[in-house]
Amino acid sequence: MSVALVPDWMRGKAEANQETIQNQRKLLENDQLIRCIVEYQNKGRANKCVQYQIVLHRNLIYLATIADANSSSTSKAMK
Repeated sequence: MSVALVPDWMRGKAEANQETIQNQRKLLENDQLIRCIVEYQNKGRANKCVQYQIVLHRNLIYLATIADANSSSTSKAMK
């Protein structure tokens, strides 16, 4: 993520821990999944798209759950 998109109160506080690395891997995997989905859609292979969409959906739910948990803990810390 670009530093320009990070709020001032979060700058310089990122930790390179196992969870962060795993989340970055999920984001890279999602990028690749989206590319595969588009490629198979362009080829008219909908059955292959569905397989990749299921994995993408699972990854997005995982990341959203983590974001919600982090958002809740961050908002509590700011109060």
